[in-house]
Amino acid sequence: MSGAASPAGGHAHKHKKEAPGASLDRKNGTLEVFAFFAVLVGGLGYVVWSIWGDMQAAGISSLAMLPFIMLLLALLIALAFEFVNGFHDTANAVATVIYTNSLPAHFAVVWSGFWNFLGVLVSSGAVAFGIISLLPVELILNVGSGAGMAMVFALLIAAIIWNLGTWYLGLPASSSHTLIGSIIGVGIANQIIQGQSGTSGVDWGQAANVGYSLLLSPVVGFFAAGLLLLSMKALIKNPALYREPKANKAPPWWIRGLLVLTCTGVSFAHGSNDGQKGMGLIMLILIGIVPTAYALNRAVAPEDVAQFRALTLATAASLTKTPLADTTPVDDIQSAASVNARALLTDYVRDHQVTPETVPALAQVAREMGAMVATTSTLAQVPAAAVPNMRNDMYLASETIRIMLKTGDPAFEPETKENLLALKRSLDAATKFIPLWVKVAVAIALGLGTMVGWKRIVVTVGEKIGKTHLTYAQGGAAELVAMGTIMAADEFGLPVSTTHVLSSGVAGTMAANKSGLQMSTVRNLAMAWILTLPAAIALSAGLYVLLRQIM
Repeated sequence: MSGAASPAGGHAHKHKKEAPGASLDRKNGTLEVFAFFAVLVGGLGYVVWSIWGDMQAAGISSLAMLPFIMLLLALLIALAFEFVNGFHDTANAVATVIYTNSLPAHFAVVWSGFWNFLGVLVSSGAVAFGIISLLPVELILNVGSGAGMAMVFALLIAAIIWNLGTWYLGLPASSSHTLIGSIIGVGIANQIIQGQSGTSGVDWGQAANVGYSLLLSPVVGFFAAGLLLLSMKALIKNPALYREPKANKAPPWWIRGLLVLTCTGVSFAHGSNDGQKGMGLIMLILIGIVPTAYALNRAVAPEDVAQFRALTLATAASLTKTPLADTTPVDDIQSAASVNARALLTDYVRDHQVTPETVPALAQVAREMGAMVATTSTLAQVPAAAVPNMRNDMYLASETIRIMLKTGDPAFEPETKENLLALKRSLDAATKFIPLWVKVAVAIALGLGTMVGWKRIVVTVGEKIGKTHLTYAQGGAAELVAMGTIMAADEFGLPVSTTHVLSSGVAGTMAANKSGLQMSTVRNLAMAWILTLPAAIALSAGLYVLLRQIM
């Protein structure tokens, strides 16, 4: 499904660097259109059927139509974000194979969509929950409230608006950058609304880590791709690699194979990284609207629940022996922690400031979590009314342990540290899970999005960055760097921008090859890169304030 050319590229077919034989304007056949809508309808049907089954299994009345309808509406918005993400970002993956005649344009986008689909299905979930940890802790704990739903809707709608705007202009802006900006905007707006008694916005330490990965990715793409191209020139002397593709002629089989492989790798990596952002937000929606079905992982095995119960008791016991930072009597501290343990941990997760009451509060919450499952063999047996509080306790305890172990404050004895690590793994298994149907829904949205509207971004990457036609070596170098960078970030649970890495990689190869850069496009890309964060912050903040009044 091709999109119309951008205003900037509206006459791309007359451009001197139009890919020979690229056939960007070929109409879609009836069979292609039918297959597209068949997959779309089938995917939506599978989502509805899965949600209905989960709600029935959780004992939610079939007459409770309002939460079911609200859930479907929220999911449609979240999947719309992934759909837009698909045609906005993944067009970068196919630009090189199209403009080197390695694959026909329409086959390339279907191929890329398929590998995006697989990438989402095998993703770990680390990026998904890394994104969630950026959100204001009080809104995460109360995501089912009007403010919580306003948060989710505001950041998703803001990201969709900015992505559609930059796509219309043919600018390869970053969906990851946009989403992070939207999250920060919601956090800042929430802080302003709540005043001094509210949250501190977002986890700025975690936001800084994510920000570094997003800001450095275009620098890595530019220099790494340029250096790789120069290394190829020094080591591989085949002139065919460095020549402009011949009109309507595919490259030699080994070059074609390399370019198809790198396109496949970038598509797969994009799915495994970018697809997780939508997953994390969908899980928040599920937890907020139907916590009985989705707040806890009902598939945790009975033996793991028994181990969790033992870990809570062992951890609580070891924490109460941890030396405290002042001379306040231990009994007084533990008494204060037991009264307001959750508020103390909420403050700690928000501010990262250890007080004498923080460790006893963690011990108290651990004891209470153990008591909650003392008479149950599975998490599915936790009473429905207690599920939201149980999930919030688990989230607070897990985040508290993560921050304490990361900062090293307070310093724990080795045995206590081992107990904390084991307890965190158990907590994450119970709360940081993604149902298969969520992965399938996101995979379908991202994969189908790849096949719609791709042309605008493809034309910019393929024709408007350098002054000469993209060579086989340049396309391969840019794709290899993008694939490696995204996969490395996936391992560390960090979101990176496929758009930034690949488009800057193409620019790096043009600079290394002394081909020259089209400075008007470079300026537009730089402006999109600079403006994305403040624009997304402003959009999401404004939408959050508006939606809070409505909800």
